[in-house]
Amino acid sequence: MSHRPLIGLTLDSEPAGGWSKLPWYALRQNYFDAVIAAGGLPVALPHRPDLAAEYLGRIDGLLVTGGAFDVDPALWGEEPVHPTVTLKPGRTDFELAATRAALARDLPVLGICGGQQLLAVAFGGTLVQHIPDGVREALEHEQPNPRHEPGHEVAIAGNTLLASIVGKPRMAVNSAHHQAVATAGPGAVVNAVAPDGVVEGIEHPGHRFALGVQWHPEYAVDPADPMIFQAFVNACRG
Repeated sequence: MSHRPLIGLTLDSEPAGGWSKLPWYALRQNYFDAVIAAGGLPVALPHRPDLAAEYLGRIDGLLVTGGAFDVDPALWGEEPVHPTVTLKPGRTDFELAATRAALARDLPVLGICGGQQLLAVAFGGTLVQHIPDGVREALEHEQPNPRHEPGHEVAIAGNTLLASIVGKPRMAVNSAHHQAVATAGPGAVVNAVAPDGVVEGIEHPGHRFALGVQWHPEYAVDPADPMIFQAFVNACRG
């Protein structure tokens, strides 16, 4: 196999209690497995905003993962905060610093689920704080069935990076979110939407590879999901 690019993955964080009596990091194994299968060498990135620039000076690409928390509405200037919003300031501070550093260096960035939402904020975009209150006749985006099964389909916009990667106009996706992208940000493009109009993917053609998807392609629910990781890793080799 050719050179494996070094891919930094952001972690989730939990307070003391439960698994450990001390604060701890966590990330599902299938994120790492998907990167390895695509030819990358994944490494985990602790939440140190002051070290973000150093991390980005050593890795070849950044994968911003999802989690059971939300991006702070203050970051796009919206108030009040919806009562369903759950924040993890330390994690968001690091992910936003790392994402901005990656974009400034034109390193490839892949945002997944909450990582896609954070990418939109880094682009200067905005979010819907709570889909049931912000989208009329919305689908159930927090699907009740298991995450390794599809929740709904998305339509892929033509003439986009995502369309060139997956090579088809529709995909089956899993769905585990109550927030969504409202506006993608200056210069950014919406590349996928759900049947109810909720934004499911964004990208920025002004960067070498800056792609976000609302679903979790690490589960490989659709045959095209591994292609997203492959394209990301290939961009990291460049």
